[in-house]
Amino acid sequence: MAGQAGTGRRRWRVGLAVVAAAVVLAVGGTVAARLVADRQTERGAGRITAAPTPTPSPTPSPTPPPGADVTGPLNLLLVGVDTRVSVPGWEPHGDAVLVAHVPQGLDRAYLFSLPRDLLVDIPAYPKAGYSGGKTKLTHAMSYGSRVPGKPKKPSTAQGYELLRSTVSGYTGLRFDAGAVVTFTGFEKLVDAVGGVDLYVDQRTVSLHRRPDGRHREAAPGGGGYVGPQMVYAKGERHLNGWQALDYARQRYGLKNGDYDRQRHQQQLIRAIVAKMQSESLPRQPDRVEQVVGALGDTLLYAGGPRIVDLAYALGGLPADRLVLVGLPGEGVGKGSGYRGEQLKPVGRQFLTALEEGRAEQYLADHPELVVKN
Repeated sequence: MAGQAGTGRRRWRVGLAVVAAAVVLAVGGTVAARLVADRQTERGAGRITAAPTPTPSPTPSPTPPPGADVTGPLNLLLVGVDTRVSVPGWEPHGDAVLVAHVPQGLDRAYLFSLPRDLLVDIPAYPKAGYSGGKTKLTHAMSYGSRVPGKPKKPSTAQGYELLRSTVSGYTGLRFDAGAVVTFTGFEKLVDAVGGVDLYVDQRTVSLHRRPDGRHREAAPGGGGYVGPQMVYAKGERHLNGWQALDYARQRYGLKNGDYDRQRHQQQLIRAIVAKMQSESLPRQPDRVEQVVGALGDTLLYAGGPRIVDLAYALGGLPADRLVLVGLPGEGVGKGSGYRGEQLKPVGRQFLTALEEGRAEQYLADHPELVVKN
């Protein structure tokens, strides 16, 4: 990678699925630019404002509300990627992978993360010329994005397809919809809703940002950064877009490293959901469309019902019914022989319970998996 621009983009590699999850859960799973050619036209950016009150018009018969035919269970795949669009041929990586499960009745949801370094079986994907293999989950997006004959034009849509198949095979879940997000989309969303209120559960020092929001300078000769560091002190905090993204991507200096980072991402998702729900945004189709316009092409969507239908259907789900689940894991191999991560048995058994519709009882029996804050 050449130049400061490439270095800056490298800083945003992790924690990006937060916005995808927040949008899918709070705005209905479809607030995104489609992965097909009929992507909606961007309608501008900035703070989301209240939609004008529509003029009532008589209807010949009662009309069911949007999403009346949307029922559970629903499984949503949420992916944060590092696209590095300025680097020719750069293959997108699945740097953050989250799954949201909404049971039948749509009265609650479960959100959990899968480690990016999780050792999984990635199936063959002839479209990209990939023959399959056992390796880290993050590579599924990269391998799937390859377009034979076009080495400098990777396809994020293809990458998502292979990642979805990989996660489906690992979890046993069939996905109804999914989203892929870049860091710009996350900042836009948080700033559009006026920032979020979040309880920071441990002192977190930023590796990448200065207190004024500027990026820290790369250390001479590489191998780190120099200059003042942004610090997120423990306690209730109000975060804007860049702060929320920066906080959600930190892992160094945290007791449990990447697993703490996964928890922070989930907590941030719930904070965004709470902010949107407090303004009844999902039940206002015009405002949903504003979010679509504000995000533009920074968020890609695959599959699922129409925007207003799923938004309205999930609009009554309160933030406190979004259950955050932390799946403990451990490394496979040691030192230079490190191969990746694996979930501990209690985590794998949760996936089985989720697939069989027993998640609520399983978590009651294993309360240590529920993220409290």
